[in-house]
Amino acid sequence: MTNFGRNLLDLYLDAAPWLLLGLIVAGLIKAWLPAERLNRWLGGDKLWSIIKAAFVGAPLPLCSCGVLPAALGLRRAGASRGTTLSFLISTPETGPDSVALSYALLGPFMAIIRPVAAIVSAVFTGLLTLFVRKPASPVFPVKEPETGACCSGNSCSNEPAPAQTGGLSRTWEGIRYALTDILDDLLLWLAVGLVLAALVATLVPPLAMAEWGSGLDAKLLMLLAGIPVYVCATASTPVAAGLLLAGISPGTVLVFLLAGPATNIATIGVIHKEMGRMTTIIYLLGISLSSLGLGVATDWLVHAMDIDIMAELESGAEVLPSWLAQASGLLLLIAAIRPLRRKLIGA
Repeated sequence: MTNFGRNLLDLYLDAAPWLLLGLIVAGLIKAWLPAERLNRWLGGDKLWSIIKAAFVGAPLPLCSCGVLPAALGLRRAGASRGTTLSFLISTPETGPDSVALSYALLGPFMAIIRPVAAIVSAVFTGLLTLFVRKPASPVFPVKEPETGACCSGNSCSNEPAPAQTGGLSRTWEGIRYALTDILDDLLLWLAVGLVLAALVATLVPPLAMAEWGSGLDAKLLMLLAGIPVYVCATASTPVAAGLLLAGISPGTVLVFLLAGPATNIATIGVIHKEMGRMTTIIYLLGISLSSLGLGVATDWLVHAMDIDIMAELESGAEVLPSWLAQASGLLLLIAAIRPLRRKLIGA
């Protein structure tokens, strides 16, 4: 086997059990958390609603386009602009699947920093709206945005899972949903990310870009690259692993992990249409400032705590036995191949 093939297989097996765990948790959340309950929790225009929206949105299994109907539904239910933006940012930036995969591919430090940074970024952006006068904007009916470049599966919807008569049936529907709709949405970009990470590991010497990839210029470049494109939190993780292997600093990588999943052209367009130009400016400004600030803070923290990022990259997979990684990889592969999947779980 070539070095590239070996690196690709190692990355896949390292990621498989954690990705499978994250997918199952995401599916269970989808099955057991009705959208109506979200509206009750997050309605209103108080400061506490902004903070609560960030914490509630963080574990939800919605991509940056799939979160739009849910966020706009909250807006029409009485949520403030700040609450809506907070939910709109924290939800796609992190989730159970991306955190689990981060632990496997990026190490424990980044697995902790990533969700914390997502919540801080969301709350910061939501708070910015408190300093701007409320616009007298018309209310539009909620509808699904046209997001052709975004995910195509049912996880782009905020509709709750079909009601089941029993807890076991509902739990199974959540797991089946995770291994079908959510996995289908991730497959293409996750595969691209794994291939890119394997290429970097094969072709780029470790720490080759360490001097270039730690300054403010590098963080600004990551920000400019991340804002317009669509990349979900989970699929961006292998790319981030490749960047860390090449020597890009953790803070610079964090900028990409925050800005990439939180924004894209479709999301920006829908926010501008539904909530106005000023809200769109606040949205982009909040993500930009918080991403850069958190990136700088992360690099400082790594230096102050003397964290060995290269050792962290290897620590996540060492916890699990090899047979579990192989079994998880096989199960994910079967779930990804639709004819095999239909025979096993009928979906």
